[in-house]
Amino acid sequence: MSDTGRQRAPRNRTLTLSEAERNACAARLVRVSAPVNGADVLDRTIHGDCLEVMAQLPAHMADLLFLDPPYNITKEFNGARFAARTVDEYEVWLESWLPRLLRVAKPTASVYICGDWRSSTAIQRCAERHLIVRNRITWEREKGRGAQANWKSCSEDIWFCTVSEEYTFNADDVKLKRRVIAPYRDDAGAPKDWEETACGRYRLTSPSNIWTDLTVPFWSMPENTDHPTQKPEKLLARVILASSNPGDVVLDPFLGSGTSSVVAKKLGRHYIGIEIDETYCCLAEKRLELADEETRIQGYDGEAFLERNTSGETRSRRDIATRTAHGQGRLFAEAGGATERE
Repeated sequence: MSDTGRQRAPRNRTLTLSEAERNACAARLVRVSAPVNGADVLDRTIHGDCLEVMAQLPAHMADLLFLDPPYNITKEFNGARFAARTVDEYEVWLESWLPRLLRVAKPTASVYICGDWRSSTAIQRCAERHLIVRNRITWEREKGRGAQANWKSCSEDIWFCTVSEEYTFNADDVKLKRRVIAPYRDDAGAPKDWEETACGRYRLTSPSNIWTDLTVPFWSMPENTDHPTQKPEKLLARVILASSNPGDVVLDPFLGSGTSSVVAKKLGRHYIGIEIDETYCCLAEKRLELADEETRIQGYDGEAFLERNTSGETRSRRDIATRTAHGQGRLFAEAGGATERE
């Protein structure tokens, strides 16, 4: 599927594929039908069914698994349809594949599993049989349709799990930069736990399991694609920075349009993405190619995460060099570009 013939507004920045781009991206995809070495699929996009592919990958190769399976709702993904079912049936479906995917996780790996309120009960029950469940993150999905006989649904959950008691968690790397409401000072009159800048007063706060600073990709954001359930790069940046280190392997078996691989690349991690739909695989490949030049992550300034509806005005005091998987430094640009907004 190419985007030829479809009219978009002049300011629409949604990423699309020409026929030539699709063909070029498709040629770079990996197909796996027999056991492979880890090096053969590292930093690649694999086109195929995740269960069939994962069975061919080496065991214990991933430091971080990000799982974003179909939620328990009826939805169509580029022609493929997932039908809603009872909570018990959804749990049986999860149980049919989750243990099989976990064979690729290292003993020190973290596993994040996405869901919504309809699927979270089943996710927790299934995850607790195979992993150590450490927290449930709830993030505000500010888009959502109104309802006349119910509350508007605008939140999603991410279950944070680990394989064992030994795991990575870089709390200092995922601080949130917030405006100071109560600017307390010490006895000498100096700012207490906050900083005076030309743009205002800010403090770095520790991350919590409630995330209200995310913006779902939309038409004026350069990371946006036509994937119906695309996660923000900012969300993946928080997960990857917290639960992996430069050079680690991030594996996503439900890759979609490639956000986890793109962000892993920008942050100097290895990545492996698996996606059953070729069009989304090609979109992921195009985004990965663009990430060679555009290393920014909207809403992250290289030092901390910014509140929603802020952009370059809260710039970091310094650029930071992120270490790539090959040991070379990459200058991570300050946040900028389109302001996050609904």
